[in-house]
Amino acid sequence: MGLRCGIVGLPNVGKSTLFNALSNAKAESANYPFCTIEPNVGVITVPDERLQILEALVNPKRVLPTIIEFVDIAGLVKGASKGEGLGNKFLANIREVDAIIHVIRCFDDPNIVHVAGGVDPVFDKDVIDTELQIKDLESIDKKLAKSERSAKGGDAQAKKEVAALQRFKAALEGGQNARALQATPEELEAVADLQLLTIKPVIYVANVDEASITNGNAHTAALQAHVAQEGAEVVLVSAAIESQIAEMEDPEEKEMFLAEYGLKESGLNRLIRASYSLLNLITYFTAGVQEVRAWTIHKGDKAPAAAGVIHSDFEKGFIRAEVIKLADYQEYKTEVKIKEAGKMAVEGKDYVVQDGDIMHFRFNV
Repeated sequence: MGLRCGIVGLPNVGKSTLFNALSNAKAESANYPFCTIEPNVGVITVPDERLQILEALVNPKRVLPTIIEFVDIAGLVKGASKGEGLGNKFLANIREVDAIIHVIRCFDDPNIVHVAGGVDPVFDKDVIDTELQIKDLESIDKKLAKSERSAKGGDAQAKKEVAALQRFKAALEGGQNARALQATPEELEAVADLQLLTIKPVIYVANVDEASITNGNAHTAALQAHVAQEGAEVVLVSAAIESQIAEMEDPEEKEMFLAEYGLKESGLNRLIRASYSLLNLITYFTAGVQEVRAWTIHKGDKAPAAAGVIHSDFEKGFIRAEVIKLADYQEYKTEVKIKEAGKMAVEGKDYVVQDGDIMHFRFNV
């Protein structure tokens, strides 16, 4: 499963700069660079040093990282929910993403005009939230009208839907995002088909100047305080720094450049890790002479479900999984020696896959 994130933000907050930095980023493997699917969609490989370790051990013909897809949701301005700018077109794009990356300006620069006349991250956040909430209310109202008609006819399920929809409507009208509502599984099911925009998990990217990249500033502090009630993460990123990193091909040069700012990794890497954590995702690997490959699954998935990510037949005909830990692979070097040392575990249908597992699946269809 690939991860798809939508990047939103007001004009002049650095959203396009960040997206362009992503689009110019050099992938860990030259065979899998960023590619553009549409003018506003791009795919980049997920950096994972464990792939390089496995590549050195197995010497496969090819290495396939997992991917993350970024969608640049352009034209999102005040009034987007009513079709202002390119609102209708790009609000539709948000419905298709797994998570929202909300870029917010947290830097001062008199040469870059702010749409509201001054830098105010809380204002920026609320403008975008309001547009998405309005669009969600439209979706809720349409379904609510249908459900209410069915409920009047005595439909018991429709009555439950009406109650759930009214809860979400009240929250949205009160300025809350749908994700902030402590909804039951039944209530979430009632709105699942609506693909509500504000129910999607969100990461706030505070776009800061170079001097604020490690400790933030007054703007980031205000933003963090404002989103604390959501339990959302704020990731500090300097789009300007990312633009420079994107042009570097030498890993050592990148490392030295980051060290100058007191950073161990790029903002892109931190953003990807935050996205995986937000969506409760982990990675497992398959390794053989043909290919070493990373696969993305949900934390808590059992072996058959993990096998199904490769092919549905693997899940249907699942027999067992042979599991190796990376540390054991590094110690014993080959699968033969791993087996001889008794370090290859044979797991059944109830095995919960762990992040970093190296797996072979046995199945019969």
